[in-house]
Order: sequence, then structure tokens, then C-alpha cells
Amino acid sequence: MAKNDLQGTLDLLVLKTLAQNGALHGYGIVLHVQNASGEMLRVEEGSLYPALHRMELSGWVASEWAMTETNRRAKYYKLTAAGRRQLQQAEESFDQLVKGVRAVLRYA
Repeated sequence: MAKNDLQGTLDLLVLKTLAQNGALHGYGIVLHVQNASGEMLRVEEGSLYPALHRMELSGWVASEWAMTETNRRAKYYKLTAAGRRQLQQAEESFDQLVKGVRAVLRYA
């Protein structure tokens, strides 16, 4: 897979997580992806935070500082209207990728 494919997959996971859960801090996003995937997927914080920063610069997410449930200060991210549009495009692109891979696997 090309780097852009992996980046697009991470974007999809983060945007979908925020769409389903509302505002979350980075560790909350990590936990959701891990739990929702039945522990099959892990998002490393070293990949997540640069991606969140890039998505914020793109206008797909907005952030604000708040206190966590454990009384710690954390940056919470939420989906924007542009992020919802990007999520729809990312889901469509991922569906096309899956169709292509399935076609190749059936051919082989």
C-alpha cells in the first residue's frame, strides 16, 4: 500500500470515530479504534497526533482544551462540516479499494 493509502485509512478511522462518538481526546480515539476493531487495529500515538494536526489544518476537525474524566487537561477533537464531507469521500474511496482487492483475489 502506498503512504497515501495508509494516511487515507487513518483519516477514515479517525473521522468515523469522531462521527460516531462526538468530541474525543487522542487517547479516546486510540481506545475506540482498538475496541471497535476487536483489538485487530491499533493506532499509534506517533501517527495519530500528526494526522490530527493535518486534519485540523485541513478544516476537517476542530479542537479545544478541556478536562478529562480523570481531571487531566487534554485536547478534544470534533468533526466539522468539512470533516463530514471528507468522511463521506473517504468511505467511498475505501469501498472502491475493497472492491478492487476482492476482484483481484477472485481472479487469482
